[in-house]
Amino acid sequence: MEAILEVYHLPYDPYYPVVYMDESCKQMIGEVRDPIPCKPGQPARIDDEYVRNGVAEILMEVEPLAGKRHVVVTERRTKKDWARQIKQMLDERYPNAIKVRLIMDNLNTHGIASFYDTFPPKEARRLAERLDIHYTPKHGSWLNMAEIELSVLKGQCLERRIADMTTMQTEVTAWEKDRNDRTRKIVWQFTTADARIKLKRLYPQL
Repeated sequence: MEAILEVYHLPYDPYYPVVYMDESCKQMIGEVRDPIPCKPGQPARIDDEYVRNGVAEILMEVEPLAGKRHVVVTERRTKKDWARQIKQMLDERYPNAIKVRLIMDNLNTHGIASFYDTFPPKEARRLAERLDIHYTPKHGSWLNMAEIELSVLKGQCLERRIADMTTMQTEVTAWEKDRNDRTRKIVWQFTTADARIKLKRLYPQL
């Protein structure tokens, strides 16, 4: 926890950007009957019955100090999917970065081995050398700012029924553009000093 918090308070450096990554999912739900739009004196009406159309996987990547985020909506969440997304992040969104300081949880797909399962060894090593990975501790997902951004995404964009992958990707892309155009940042205030006071139960008693 303290190692993560120290990374959070590093000054902005475009050559060593701090990027947070997290994943979630959203069930795609279709309507059995068309909703009835609202009209004066009457709210919109939606039938309780619905159709399940599968689950969309959401990968959130956010750089709070720059006010940037990138969201990917896919059908799967495998090691190879993660590896391809990280390659795209490094080569397209951070081509000039010497190393990307990547904060994420310790999911079994989130590792250097995923590069070697996906790319030739030379390419896998190239990607690995451009990452400085910091894993959040067990039960410490609240330390990842990408979780905050995922919560905003769900509240502003995914709070309603969305029936199919194409519509969801379109809606999420529009949300991402609006957030980036506004340069929305996250101001993190919890420090190591705060942790030693408020979470002292986690520390050994010497």
